[in-house]
Amino acid sequence: MPTPPANKQGDATAITIENLSKIFPASSGGKPSAAVDGISLNIEPGELFFLLGPSGCGKTTLLRMIAGFIEPSGGRVLFTRAGETRDVTHAPANARETGMVFQSYALWPHMSVFENVGFGLDIRKVKGEERRRRIMEALGSVQMADYAQRKPNQLSGGQQQRIALARAMVIRPSVLLLDEPLSNLDAKLRIELRSEIRRLCKAAGMTTVYVTHDQKEALSMADRIAILRSGRIVQVGTPAGLYRQPGDAFVCEFLGETNFFSGTVRAVADETTHIETPAGVLRAASATSSVGSTVRLSIRPEALSAAPGENTLSGRLVETTYLGESVQLVVEVAPGLRVRSAVSNPGPDLPAAGSAIRLSVSPADIVVLPA
Repeated sequence: MPTPPANKQGDATAITIENLSKIFPASSGGKPSAAVDGISLNIEPGELFFLLGPSGCGKTTLLRMIAGFIEPSGGRVLFTRAGETRDVTHAPANARETGMVFQSYALWPHMSVFENVGFGLDIRKVKGEERRRRIMEALGSVQMADYAQRKPNQLSGGQQQRIALARAMVIRPSVLLLDEPLSNLDAKLRIELRSEIRRLCKAAGMTTVYVTHDQKEALSMADRIAILRSGRIVQVGTPAGLYRQPGDAFVCEFLGETNFFSGTVRAVADETTHIETPAGVLRAASATSSVGSTVRLSIRPEALSAAPGENTLSGRLVETTYLGESVQLVVEVAPGLRVRSAVSNPGPDLPAAGSAIRLSVSPADIVVLPA
């Protein structure tokens, strides 16, 4: 399968964001609002970096300031390539060597696929055989070479998004920016294109910044993720690091389903914290809390197992939801306290509601958070 030409060693661009902010003027009678509030970030050369957060958190505004479509109210955006650093904070978008893929595809309806992909090359005065070769190379990389003469309205949504991606990559940008590129596609197609986009970006060696509100998309594709909330960065880390060691309850809950417990620390010894909860004393592989402090515990449903283990929760089965590849159990482990357990590859005989259930969880799978 064709891939775009890879950047040479040291050719990829590093992005440095220093105390960047965007304040929008007040509407009638209101106060000015900070869409982006003093964000600082370092994005490594060739990294596939995700900006993740709920609607209105500032991730798209941040991306558009990196692209040059929105003027910052303060701070700086720096691009470093081959040892040379450029301050692009106020540089026009066409001077930044960036390629952009939009949620809406933004294809010209009167142009063929070939002409749409070649648009950026036309602006850059690339002509003749070189233009044709690069267009076909870009279309081949997204498996759309056979559709070169079609119009966008003759393509499916997934095909149109592949064309939008080829158009961004044909100019060989040093930075690729993607603004929720898969949100208009159905679930099956989104899953297919996730791995394809990651493959293309890594094969080309491009630094890529990708905006999404889809947690699964970010976890399955990213090298690192910044989670935003109300215009600020809450936490930055690898997908596994953020999922297993969230810094607070917002990050924990935003990245996936979890069970929260309140508890009180009774002892801390040998890197293990003993916490008294309504469901009994649980031991967590953490020693960050002091004795007597009130804490909040997070336990993912998939961490709760029916097999015997160190921390046991005894309860009554309230509800069973069969999902094919897994079954979700709702178990009451204390009066008014219910937990969800996800069991993979369930057999045909499921326990009945009202059955006594014993669940266990490893100390390493209990996250201790501030109350």
